Amino acid sequence: MKTSTITSACYLAMVRRGCARLHASKDVINDLNVFPIPDGDTGDNMFMTINSGCQNASLSESLGETAKSISSGMLLGARGNSGVILSRIFAGIGKGLAGVSQADVPAFAAAMAAGVEESYKAVSVPVEGTILTVFREGVQKAAEKPTDSLEDYFSALIPEMEASLERTPDLLPTLKEAGVIDSGGAGILSIVRGMAEALESTDDVDLPDNPAPEAAHGKVDLNAFGPDDVLEFGYCTEFLLRLQSSKVDLASFDESEIRDYLTSVGESVVCFREDSIVKVHVHTHTPGDILNHCQRWGEYLTLKIENMALQHNETQMRKAAEEPEFKIQKHYGVVTVASGEGLVQTFLEAGADEVIRGGQTMNPSAQDFIDAFKRLGAETVFVYPNNSNIVLTALQAASMFEDSKVIVIPTKTIGAGYVGIASLDKSNKDVDALVEEQKETVAGVTCGMVSKANRDTELNGVAVKEGDYIGICGGEVVCDNPSCKEALYTLCKQTEAGDHDVAVVFYGQDVPAEEADEVAAALQAKYPMTEFMFIDGGQPVYNYILTLC
Repeated sequence: MKTSTITSACYLAMVRRGCARLHASKDVINDLNVFPIPDGDTGDNMFMTINSGCQNASLSESLGETAKSISSGMLLGARGNSGVILSRIFAGIGKGLAGVSQADVPAFAAAMAAGVEESYKAVSVPVEGTILTVFREGVQKAAEKPTDSLEDYFSALIPEMEASLERTPDLLPTLKEAGVIDSGGAGILSIVRGMAEALESTDDVDLPDNPAPEAAHGKVDLNAFGPDDVLEFGYCTEFLLRLQSSKVDLASFDESEIRDYLTSVGESVVCFREDSIVKVHVHTHTPGDILNHCQRWGEYLTLKIENMALQHNETQMRKAAEEPEFKIQKHYGVVTVASGEGLVQTFLEAGADEVIRGGQTMNPSAQDFIDAFKRLGAETVFVYPNNSNIVLTALQAASMFEDSKVIVIPTKTIGAGYVGIASLDKSNKDVDALVEEQKETVAGVTCGMVSKANRDTELNGVAVKEGDYIGICGGEVVCDNPSCKEALYTLCKQTEAGDHDVAVVFYGQDVPAEEADEVAAALQAKYPMTEFMFIDGGQPVYNYILTLC
């Protein structure tokens, strides 16, 4: 029997099955990398994005509300360019399904078309031959064959997406040169195939859980509070309160009313609202009074009360549970992204306030950026993504954060980010002038990388052999050599290192310090007019990162 109506349960099952299908193929998708080095992460990024949506999903009688909960989770969990675009696809689908309890196939097809429109809005200059093209061409083809059966809809959708994916190398020369199809397109095809499979089976699928938060306490010591003890610290009380329209006007209700009350009767108050849910953390001697009082605004979804004398580690618990109220503490703040303890420390010394651990193969999520913005408490935040695959995520996080003015300097390399941050004049209060200065500065930086090839290929006229070391600059392979240090020497020649005043070289976790010293001495002797600075970056993937300024 074919499916003609999509309910909340059906849609959630489709998304979960799509997530599971992507999880099974994510390693293959990771390997669809233009550069023959082990930095492919599209499959991981897309999986973590859609999995965040599944973990956040709330099954409602309303299809629109269920779709909204999925897209909201994906929005915060989006990682990498492919993840951001994927989150926008499902955001568009959610908007297309808004306000409906269920949908027929034409309505679902219209929602898919809304997903296409929303995804194209996510990028300033849409590039064809990517996930955008594969999804768009499939949805457009399926729309040309109206049907009342969801199975027939996917039967038209999937073959066109498959054909579109095979055509991606014809649209993107870099894909054809590398001999691969687009990884993002392969990812969305995997998801759509999984969604179709859900129509054939009602069985649920197992998905990896999100990392569990560290426990607030260990084994309870019952002797920590005896019959003669006095309640000194009170109770740590936490709850999620769902505001009820029968009790408050949801549109005009200000959660500060709850916060002001909690502050008057308790301590360590954390209170914030997300849609109709208010999260509360408070220390009090009389939790019952608080619960009775707060029930005037809504009803409880979750509730936890702990005697703080029994807590094995209150400091750890408080750190995990509390989210301080945002307060402006400084004029400028700087957030950047780096991987490798040496790089992290170098960025902090250069002027970064927050360094998000991540980069190639482990792109941070929008939530990671937002958390950093919250911790900073800056009036204006400058963000340096340092990777072309992280720029969109940073921009999405910036658009979601309203407490600070967030400016993304779209650095696509570690070198550009390092020079930009080091040259940022925080004494200049003219933000617009600073932005222009930063864009001009980072545009003048040349950054090249050396990494080990993991397959044979030919790129930019360079024959690459598996196991060799390749030099990359400006998004192109410029050299190949069996020797890592010789690849760096050639990269320096190709980038005309001798014409620059300063060359900063970050060496990675696989480079022995002795080799780095040897290479530093050789380069300084070859280019005596250029000051070479070698720094132990400890980064993965790239043996050397050359920065010329």
